[in-house]
Amino acid sequence: MTATPILFVHGFWHAAWCWTEVLAHVARAGRVGSAIDLPGHGLRARRPAAATARPFDSQALVNASSPVAGIDLDEASDFLVEQMKHLGGGRPVTVVAHSMGGTVLTRAAQQAPELVSHAVYLAAFMPASGTPALAHAHTPELSQALRADPAAVGALRLDVGSPDPDYRQALRDIFYGDVAPMLVDAAISLLSPDAPIGIALGSTMLTAHGWGSVPRTYIKTDRDVVIPPAVQERFIADADAAFPGNPTHVLGLDASHSPFLSMPDQVANIVCGLV
Repeated sequence: MTATPILFVHGFWHAAWCWTEVLAHVARAGRVGSAIDLPGHGLRARRPAAATARPFDSQALVNASSPVAGIDLDEASDFLVEQMKHLGGGRPVTVVAHSMGGTVLTRAAQQAPELVSHAVYLAAFMPASGTPALAHAHTPELSQALRADPAAVGALRLDVGSPDPDYRQALRDIFYGDVAPMLVDAAISLLSPDAPIGIALGSTMLTAHGWGSVPRTYIKTDRDVVIPPAVQERFIADADAAFPGNPTHVLGLDASHSPFLSMPDQVANIVCGLV
């Protein structure tokens, strides 16, 4: 296989598992693809004891410091750069990032632009130079779902084990509005409760020879609650204003925030068609 390998990066609370169906379609297309768990997520996640303690104490969950509070954008980016080197053997790879994974991709591409043949942002944070992703992450629905003060515990915390049908419906509406209900239940059970706030607080100074030199595509999601279409359009406009010689290629999906679950075939077809 001589085509560029494709590396998939998840967003907050998710992990490599969310790309399973997309990777299956990528493999059928004869492409090499891989997905990673960012620090603080998936197999690298660490859960506060209060999240699974029985009897459950909601106040303890609110007050417990996060075991992933020390993870920041520097650590996440360094990890992604190493994974790019590993997959590509030192040659550039295409990187597809979802949601908060976008801010990690941006830092990694600025840090090592020679390792990124194409940066693909799928419903992802793509903040302007010097701007933290958290500046764009204040949608009311998501704020209401948080179960602790992020500044106090060091993480954005969800109660992913909650049996409350209203709360679980809220998570579905936020992340998985167009995903089949049984698949939503399975996905929620796989989420990590804590997402390291340090990743969202970090910012990257972008340069024309760094991130600005990397070809990029933004895949908009028209029914997104986490990153509303207007915010996605602002990311694109800010990037194009800063680096007009390297404009963003823009595509769209009639999807909510998680098209890797609702339309994995379409996501795979788009990505494979870019490189």
